[in-house]
Amino acid sequence: MVKYCDLFITFFKIGTFTIGGGYAMIPLIQREVVDRHHWMSDTDMLDAIALSQTMPGILAANIAAIVGQRLRGLRGAAVAVAANILMPILFILLIAILFRHFKDIPAVQHIFLALRPAVVALIAAPVFFLARKAGISWRNCWIPILSALLIWLLGLSPVLVILSAIALGLLYSKFAVKR
Repeated sequence: MVKYCDLFITFFKIGTFTIGGGYAMIPLIQREVVDRHHWMSDTDMLDAIALSQTMPGILAANIAAIVGQRLRGLRGAAVAVAANILMPILFILLIAILFRHFKDIPAVQHIFLALRPAVVALIAAPVFFLARKAGISWRNCWIPILSALLIWLLGLSPVLVILSAIALGLLYSKFAVKR
């Protein structure tokens, strides 16, 4: 059985050493939970990520809650979430205090500009990993791309796009099975 201490240390480390938020944390969560500790399988982690995206709140905290709950119940969820958000909260408070004093210094502005590509790469890596695990290939990658464009360019509601995709998927599966 997983100890609370191990759960806390793992998610504290994830929260401490990841820059860029929830999606940037996914590779580290995957590495720690699936590859290092073997607490979940790849499929279970993919399901946890998908479920986390449907829940309100912080993605990484939602994943931590699911993993913690699965391993140690409600207390495990609380421990994992607290560990995951503790250091980011402290960092944000420290940065907010310091940023007020140093925001106009060119070197500080350059550092924040330099971090942008790294954050984009940290977000892109799990997107490609999850796409591969979900079976998205070059033949069907137009679906998420079209969905993103409809939301971004036309300002359609994500809920409307999701509901439309569900309806189209049900129609496709109904007629594709009959062939």
